[in-house]
Formats: sequence, structure tokens, C-alpha cells
Amino acid sequence: MRTPFYLLCFLVLLSACSKQQTLQAIFQKTTPHETYARRLRQSGLDQTALGRDWLAAADRALRDSLVVTLPFQETGFFRADQARAAAYRYAVREGETVRISLTLDAGADVRVFLDAFELSPDNTPPRLITSADTAAATFSYVAEDDRQHLLRVQPELLRTGRYTLRIQREPSLAFPVQGKNDVAVGSFWGVDRDAGARRHEGIDIFAKRGTPVVAVAPGLITRVNETPRGGKVVWLADTKHGQHIYYAHLDQQLVQAGQTVQIGDTLGLVGNTGNARTTPPHLHFGIYRGGRGAVDPFPFVRRADALPPAPRTSAERLGQWVRVREKRADLRLSPAAKGATTVASLVRDTPLLVVGSQADYYRVEHPGGQIGYIAVRSVVSAAAEPLRQELLAAATDLVKLPQAGVVPFDTLPARSSVAVLGEVGGYQLVRSAAGVVGWAAKAG
Repeated sequence: MRTPFYLLCFLVLLSACSKQQTLQAIFQKTTPHETYARRLRQSGLDQTALGRDWLAAADRALRDSLVVTLPFQETGFFRADQARAAAYRYAVREGETVRISLTLDAGADVRVFLDAFELSPDNTPPRLITSADTAAATFSYVAEDDRQHLLRVQPELLRTGRYTLRIQREPSLAFPVQGKNDVAVGSFWGVDRDAGARRHEGIDIFAKRGTPVVAVAPGLITRVNETPRGGKVVWLADTKHGQHIYYAHLDQQLVQAGQTVQIGDTLGLVGNTGNARTTPPHLHFGIYRGGRGAVDPFPFVRRADALPPAPRTSAERLGQWVRVREKRADLRLSPAAKGATTVASLVRDTPLLVVGSQADYYRVEHPGGQIGYIAVRSVVSAAAEPLRQELLAAATDLVKLPQAGVVPFDTLPARSSVAVLGEVGGYQLVRSAAGVVGWAAKAG
């Protein structure tokens, strides 16, 4: 008698320190995802169909990702009978802290792997930034460049569960003017200065004269002096992030070179010294990074993202089939309101499996395997509103996919009553009187 596949997976998960591990694997630091993949290979499960699918899905996610805008929140669904990985691509700015959290529904017994990657503009392989699993499913990292990042979310094999994923941005530094936030920024990075002879290498934060200017990070005061352009200035070496912070146009300087400071310590007072004599009092705030000089400080200090709206649609739709209600509807690469790339143009009555839910969009899986977003208003519940009821003229095989050559998983006898939930190509999605759902070739 052959050992059931699910039992093999169970044994793999139990063997946290497999005796088959090589010395290299023991001493080499690996991510939770890499460790799990290695154990699949060591147990031989990579030679099974589902094991191969899991490894292939992990690789495919790095190439085929959906595009989302931050802040982002989605409720998703994993199916035990399919090895899938969700992948989300999003843009970040240098200096932003990206916070990622994944919450499983109560009672969900599933381990989920999360891996964040930086995508290169020259199409070289993605660079791993950080990783976690549901043992510590909230983590954050600071973006080092203006880039596209990708988050891969993949559960272990043979597990079903629902989750809520959130991706939000936060500042990596404290705000430099006490009692103010980014609303007080009145002049931004890159605007013209001296009739276009130079560009603004910082941001200007306007406040009353004498408002305290504070340390945005722990560090060392390296310079306290006065210059024709900056007036009274203070330089802070940010030892945590390896960068230099520049405070200019101060009315007073309240620290000395060589002094160590902590976040929130007062360094000086807002003024308009130097070449700001004719302007209202403000702080010129700049950031200089090794090897690249001045960078835009705004992403480092802007307010944290508010939590995006929770899905208005019922979570009961997760894992359920919906059907296109319109003559034509777009399956999109992104839930963005405008400019999203169309993955496929769908005709009326096409069934789609809901695998994710947002405020106005579902993330769905097309019968052909494509993943994308569709507007909630464009679909109806296939189960609640079937196309019609039919009596099968002959015994009919049910298959998992609407394509030739798929091995049937069930057969319905002639004269069986079925609800037709949707149609695609030469197949229709049906539900038997016993509640079994599958694809059946259309008669005739």
C-alpha cells in the first residue's frame, strides 16, 4: 500500500531538522521559503505533480505579478488542491519604510511564506530584500532606491485558508520640526533656484520663528557653523542609516559638534538666516547619502499611509465562483482605476474563481489559468444565480479543468439534474444535486 501524498507532506513539515540536510544547508542561512523547498526536494516530493507545481509557482511568481498601488489591503484565499503563489508588484521611493502584515483567519492552520524582492530595471534576477513566514508575519524594511518591489505570498502544500494582506508605507525618519508634519512642506525637491542655475536639494518646512528643530534619528553632530547660503546650519550623522542630515536657515543652534543626540532632541530653532533672509521662517532639510549625494528627503519623513478601505464585499465570495454579467469585461493586471493593463477580454457568462477581495475589485482565476482583477460590479454570484437548470441526456464526466485530456474525477449518471454556473469554450461549469462542482463538455 502506497503512503498517501498528504501524509508525506505532513512528515516533511514535522521534520524541522531533517537528517538528510547537508553540512552546507546546516551552516548556510536560508529563508523559510528556501528551507521548505529544500525539504520538499530532500523527501522526493519535487518529483510529484503537486510538488513540482509548488516549486514552479514560486518561480513563476517572480515573473508574473499583479500591480498594486500602496497602501494596499486584500483578503485572499488558498486552495488545498492547487499549488499557487500570489505575487504583488508595487513602486517604492528611496527612504520609505515598507510595512507588510499578513493575518490568517481564526482557525486557519497553514504556514505562509512571505518574500520581498527588489526588481531591477535591466531585467536581472530579483534581489531578495527580506523574508518571513506566519511565525512572524509582520515585518518592515527601508527602501534603498526608487524601484519596483515584489512581494510573493505562498502557502505550504495541501492547505486551505483565508488571509488578509496589508502593504503600507511609513517614514524611516522622525519629522524634523516639532509639532509639524508633511503638510508644512512648502517647497519641494528639484524646484528651480537662482533663476534656474541650480535645483533645490531638499525640502522647506515652514513654521513660526523659534519652533524647535529636532533630531530625526540617533547620531552624532558633526558640524555646527554658518554659511552664506545656509545661514546657521547643523549637520547630523545618522548612524542608524548611514547618511548625513542637513538643517539650514536656523535662528539659533543649540548643539555642539561632537555631541551625540537621540530622536527628538532639539538641535536648534526655525529661522530664516543665510540666503532665506527675504522669506518667511522655515527649515531647509536635506539628506546626503554616501556615493550619491543629495536625495529627495520627502519620502523619508512623509506621514504613514492610512489603512486602505476593507473589502465591502462579503468574504463568503472567497473560494466561490462568480460569472461575468456584462457583454464584455476586462480582466486587469491591476485594480487601479485608470491605466491598468488588460490581461484578457472576457465575454458574458465566463466563470471566474474568486481568490482575493478588495473594496471594489475581486482577484480572480480564469479557467485558463490567468490571474487578474475584475470590478465587483461586472460579475454576479454563479452559485446564487445559475444560468439555468439542465437534465443530462447521458452519463457525463466531470473534470477539474475545461480542456481535453483531463482525467475525470467524477461521473454523473444520465438524467442527473445540474445547475449550469457558467460557460467557456466547449465546456460548462456545473453543480450537481449533491453540490459537486466541475467542468462538463457541452452535449452535441
